[in-house]
Amino acid sequence: MLLKLLLSRTTYLDLLLENPDVLKQLVRLCERSEWIAQEIKRFPLLLDELLTPLYLGQQNTDIVTSKAEYEQELRETMLRVEQDDVEMLMDTWRQFKLCQQLRIAASDISDSLPINNVSDKLTALAEVIMHSVVNAAWTQMQTRYGIPRHIQESPETDVTENRKGFAVIGYGKLGGYELGYGSDLDLVFLHNAPRGSTTDGKKSIESQQFYIKLAQRIMHLLNTKTLFGQLYETDLRLRPSGNAGLLSCHIDGFEKYQKEEAWTWEHQALVRARAICGDQDLIQDFNRVRNTILRQPRDKQQLAEDVCKMRIKMREHLLSNNTDKVDLKQCVGGITDIEFMAQYWVLAHSHDAEALTVYPDNLRIFDAVTTSGLVDEKTAHKLQKAYLALREQYHHLTLADTKYADQTEELEDIRAKVTTYYNTLFSHCAT
Repeated sequence: MLLKLLLSRTTYLDLLLENPDVLKQLVRLCERSEWIAQEIKRFPLLLDELLTPLYLGQQNTDIVTSKAEYEQELRETMLRVEQDDVEMLMDTWRQFKLCQQLRIAASDISDSLPINNVSDKLTALAEVIMHSVVNAAWTQMQTRYGIPRHIQESPETDVTENRKGFAVIGYGKLGGYELGYGSDLDLVFLHNAPRGSTTDGKKSIESQQFYIKLAQRIMHLLNTKTLFGQLYETDLRLRPSGNAGLLSCHIDGFEKYQKEEAWTWEHQALVRARAICGDQDLIQDFNRVRNTILRQPRDKQQLAEDVCKMRIKMREHLLSNNTDKVDLKQCVGGITDIEFMAQYWVLAHSHDAEALTVYPDNLRIFDAVTTSGLVDEKTAHKLQKAYLALREQYHHLTLADTKYADQTEELEDIRAKVTTYYNTLFSHCAT
């Protein structure tokens, strides 16, 4: 199918014939990854990336370095785009993401990036793009309505960058630094506008309504399908009251909901939540609320029952009945079992061990669990190793454009070990 595309586009065919190294790179990548082949077929512009194959081999850098590199490159790219040209903005973000993902996938396939660095890069990429999208959405809303009056402007403060009274919270894989190639973004939008506040534009509206419209605009910029596809698929169901709740929630309402109405599974989700971008004062308020909720004392037996019941419910609704293949996320002894163990330890013990609340990612949670004396170092290391192995397989399945893994002795061994740990922790309710 890719060959047919190339034969119909003589420009790309000439490019490949004139650059044998590019052709070799293309064959190697498509041979190793059906996902890459499909992406290039859908977006031929990615062939331009192959003109500099050395650039595809990324260094094993940490998430901070990766984020700084993406910020600089995206900033330079966006300088060529008129900020009021919304269509061009959306296309530019999408092209940037597609090209960066190809570079990451090429390094992944060449085994120059370990799995945790692959996720770090994909997460850093999403954060940088999200920041740019939020700023663009803010500018568009400000043009129409002005800005909420409760935001105190000063000559030293750049409102667009720092003072919005608004924050984006990432949950799930985004919050836990564990994004994959096809991951959606679990988001919650928060604001701190006081009741009765309005915007200062010619067309003035209530500040709460402004933030709802801002959230809607962000969603539009992320979800709209253009010639270059969708930027990110998003999920807002983790906001207070789920789909029935406001798109953008006041921080006080968020805190009240978490204290008085949230279910155990929503507190589990909060374990993997962190601020992605926004007003620093609001981010500090969110961090305080998260810490308070996670550290509240809980009946450990009741907590274990709640966690087990939710795990069983998820398996019943999400696990495929395919007996020949393995769903690495939902299967017994799979990725979610490990995540639920980490979440249980945080909720059950952070009242006495605050270090458990510091990080939202599972690998560092297991380090904290060890430091806090809840699990011996050997067991924690084995769980981390199993988690990384399962996630690596899951990434490779995505690159192969398939959902389910083959049954292998290695996979059975990993799942058996995880199941043993899970059943030991939840001995009275594990199935």
